[in-house]
Amino acid sequence: MSVPASTESSTSGLSTIVLFHSVCGLRPAVHVAADRLRAAGHEVIVPDLFDGRTAESVPDGILIKDEIGKEELLKRAITAVAPYSDRGLVYAGFSFGGSVAQNLALGDEKTRGLLLLHGTSDIAEDTTADDLPVQLHVADPDPYEPHDWLNAWYLQMRRAGADVEVFRYAGAGHLFTDPGLPDYDAEAAERAWKVALGFLAGL
Repeated sequence: MSVPASTESSTSGLSTIVLFHSVCGLRPAVHVAADRLRAAGHEVIVPDLFDGRTAESVPDGILIKDEIGKEELLKRAITAVAPYSDRGLVYAGFSFGGSVAQNLALGDEKTRGLLLLHGTSDIAEDTTADDLPVQLHVADPDPYEPHDWLNAWYLQMRRAGADVEVFRYAGAGHLFTDPGLPDYDAEAAERAWKVALGFLAGL
């Protein structure tokens, strides 16, 4: 598994971010996003949980994800972040990568923040996330993140103690930040990134 990463440390004391790709794999849009974060002064680690495999649609990506298996993917994610965990990481991810980021963030006592784009995960009843800054950007409606689910997710995160913000983008596709996919919505993507960069700068 390759783990492309910035070797330059932040000159302004900003975050070390682990950015997980969507179910479509480590597509060019993920590298573009990582470069955007680096340009803002952050150090960014970009794990490839699919070992170079990519997909052109969410259904095709789900086939890859299911073939590898949930346990193996989580193991790969933990292995990728282990060398950096003492720094106090910000976890971020796209769709499936958001669910991975959430699971790791809620299990890491040193987590500094959680940025979710297009995806969430379920939350254990005994989870604690005291004052953890969390920001979610999601299409409205989103077939993979329906309203009932998101409302329950929000309440569970708040109950766990997290400081949660949710931003919804009417009419956008599920993976609206990826220019190479049919879901792309340039206006929604720019609005999301503007808010997300502000969130990260405040951590």
